[in-house]
Amino acid sequence: MAGTSDRATIRFADMVSFVKAINAMTAKLRRWIAVATTVAGVTLAGVVLAAAAQAAEARLMVLGDSLVAGYGLPPGQGFPEQLERDLRAAGRDVTVLNAGVSGDTTAGGVARLDWSLADNPQAVIIVLGGNDMLRGLPPEAAGVNLETIITRLLARDIEVLLAGMMAPRNMGPAYVEAFDGLYPALAARHDIEFYPFFLDGVALDPALNLDDGLHPNEAGIAEISRRIMPSVDRLLARLDG
Repeated sequence: MAGTSDRATIRFADMVSFVKAINAMTAKLRRWIAVATTVAGVTLAGVVLAAAAQAAEARLMVLGDSLVAGYGLPPGQGFPEQLERDLRAAGRDVTVLNAGVSGDTTAGGVARLDWSLADNPQAVIIVLGGNDMLRGLPPEAAGVNLETIITRLLARDIEVLLAGMMAPRNMGPAYVEAFDGLYPALAARHDIEFYPFFLDGVALDPALNLDDGLHPNEAGIAEISRRIMPSVDRLLARLDG
């Protein structure tokens, strides 16, 4: 009987040890699950916040010629870069993409539109037509090209701001009337935002232009950005709405 009792006592002790080991393992498992859940939650929250931040940031592209590309200016001092700085200083979370090509015409803008949209902008400012005018190209052709660009942008649900250009008076009254008039007509026909003259307050001012008298210097770019800001705000408000 004593041997039996001793064996029972040993088996009972083994059982107690086994149960304690199981409880210890269970406790560790629970702690591991708690830590893993917390890490996963933090990671998921980070992903959600990053996605929300990315969604909140607007992407604005400026499609244009040398006035946009930053001709004659140090890197980072062109109109798109200045506009982004001004927008961010005003509390707008906006990335402004520079799609300017020196010497480009409205026809060139049509030809490169699709690949210019590879960065998926939500809104586009169009600054084209100056080179058409300087080359004496027909205003009607420029109008057709600009309308093609506008139509294709709107078809992609991209908001548009059209910046107008003005022909010098020595181009003759018929040319001036046809060229100057095509911008407001297009803006009205497509119900898009419109800034009447991209070089307003800057054209013909030697203090705001490079020595060539055609392209804005850094001070001129800052003035253009300051003046166009209300129109850009209305453009971005369309994204918010």
